[in-house]
Amino acid sequence: MAEILDAADATATLLAPGGRFEIVEDDVRGQRMRVWKHAPSTLRDVLTLARRYGDRDFLVYEDERITFEQHHVLAATAAARLAALGVGHGDRVVIAMRNLPEWVISFWATVSLGAIAVPLNAWWTTDELVYGLEDSGAKVAIVDTERLGRLAGHLDEIAALDVVLVAQEDRSGSVDTEVASRVKVRLFTEVLDDGEPVTELPTTELHPDDDATIFYTSGTTGRPKGAVGTHRNSCTNLMNLFFVSSRTQLRTGSTGTGGPNAYLLSVPLFHATGCQAILVVNTAAGGKIVMMRKFDPERALELIEREQITTFGGVPTMVMQVLDSPRFPTSDVSSVRNVSYGGAPAPPELVRRIAQAFPVGQPGNGYGMTETTAATSMNSGPDYVGRPDSVGQPVPVVDVAIVPEDYPGTSPGEELPRGPEVTGELWVRGPNIVRGYWNRPEETALTFTDGWVHTGDVARIDEDGWLYIVDRAKDVIIRGGENIYSAEVEAALFEHPDIADCAVLGILHPVMGEEVGAVIVLKVGAKVRADELARHVGERLAAYNVPSRFFFRDEPLPRNPAGKVLKRQLRDELSD
Repeated sequence: MAEILDAADATATLLAPGGRFEIVEDDVRGQRMRVWKHAPSTLRDVLTLARRYGDRDFLVYEDERITFEQHHVLAATAAARLAALGVGHGDRVVIAMRNLPEWVISFWATVSLGAIAVPLNAWWTTDELVYGLEDSGAKVAIVDTERLGRLAGHLDEIAALDVVLVAQEDRSGSVDTEVASRVKVRLFTEVLDDGEPVTELPTTELHPDDDATIFYTSGTTGRPKGAVGTHRNSCTNLMNLFFVSSRTQLRTGSTGTGGPNAYLLSVPLFHATGCQAILVVNTAAGGKIVMMRKFDPERALELIEREQITTFGGVPTMVMQVLDSPRFPTSDVSSVRNVSYGGAPAPPELVRRIAQAFPVGQPGNGYGMTETTAATSMNSGPDYVGRPDSVGQPVPVVDVAIVPEDYPGTSPGEELPRGPEVTGELWVRGPNIVRGYWNRPEETALTFTDGWVHTGDVARIDEDGWLYIVDRAKDVIIRGGENIYSAEVEAALFEHPDIADCAVLGILHPVMGEEVGAVIVLKVGAKVRADELARHVGERLAAYNVPSRFFFRDEPLPRNPAGKVLKRQLRDELSD
């Protein structure tokens, strides 16, 4: 058995000079920063290196299987076809579809060509999709049939758009691409088959700080903004997650020789987590990605057995749904080695349940956002079990600081002291930070200063450097002068055995300013009174945290594809 190291020794071992994770300094958009010395320079390099996995399964969708070699040829062919359509360096290509193999092929073809991939939220309405296409100035859009249906009557409104390529969701059916528009609409497969397959990527010159992606923020607080990510951002995130995985192996004594990873993809690829933390990482590592058309806990368990899934997760709610499934006790989940999630605060109770359900599995959670290209910090394995309410230590190339909320400076010169009682806004700096918002100079200047991104999240850092996300700044409830952090109240509620899901939010009050409201979804067949839940919270938190209003609902809480509860929508529903 390999030697088990503590967190500090494991980190020092991995960062030793001459090793895989050696760190050097480099100029990143005018700022000196720590960077990974051996990170791939561009996403094109990642795709090229992945070809060495040859006939190993890369994508599994229903009954379809695509190997790494087959995918490379498909991506190279798609890149050549896009180039023939006039797509070049810096042009935007929108991808708007469900999780389909064509999504993956389109992404790698676009970024390898030097163009900018613009994943749009597939669940957006017609107006939102049109907004994303117009705002990005996309020349080509690659969509599925459902998105084509939403856009068909609006294509002429999008000035820069020339071509729409359509992927078929129904593999056995046919698609009508006859659309009355100046925009050319063609089947994706027909374009790929238009000539001989291409085995090598088109020649192009790329730099690490060239633009590669535009991911639109979730839009829970206003009109979505396009966060512009570079090749360096994506490749830094790749190395960040490789580092975390390697450190976990040293912390657990695992040699990491259990065979290739098999990842159950249960989150959308159009989200930074799905694309940056799952797709890019598994492409580089030779992992199999098993795609679900729609998340369903029973289907997830079926695929875990069939495909010998080693890693699954998504957001905490999805993990809880799998654990609560009636099929779980009779399912073979022995292949699972990692249960990872992010995108929402995870109740500590979930960590205990994972440890019981997956004796050989390593639970993991992390912190990141679109603007940080996914991972900023990760907490996994024994570190997570020991500190389940922490999102881990920042990765070594990232700096974090806690500053007073509404701090006016451009660098955290007034960084708050570290400790359990000190909270403030979290700022993050590193080569993973996107360069700004697409065509939003004013908002870019407010959010990004001197290499730092102002996250808007309320956090604290303990004396040992472990990061704790207390809440989103907008979710702080001020009740009679007391600050109440909804994530803490939600964590307490989740410890009640009858609660399946919950959200805590501020409700306007004429005297107190705000009162604490809790929206509750009970487990099937459960019955519980509001006063029992209030007593349950009061036993765990100070009295001013106890919700004074409880709202029970039968339907699931509204969430965006990243798993975050849409609290503004909940507030509107309650006010109605």
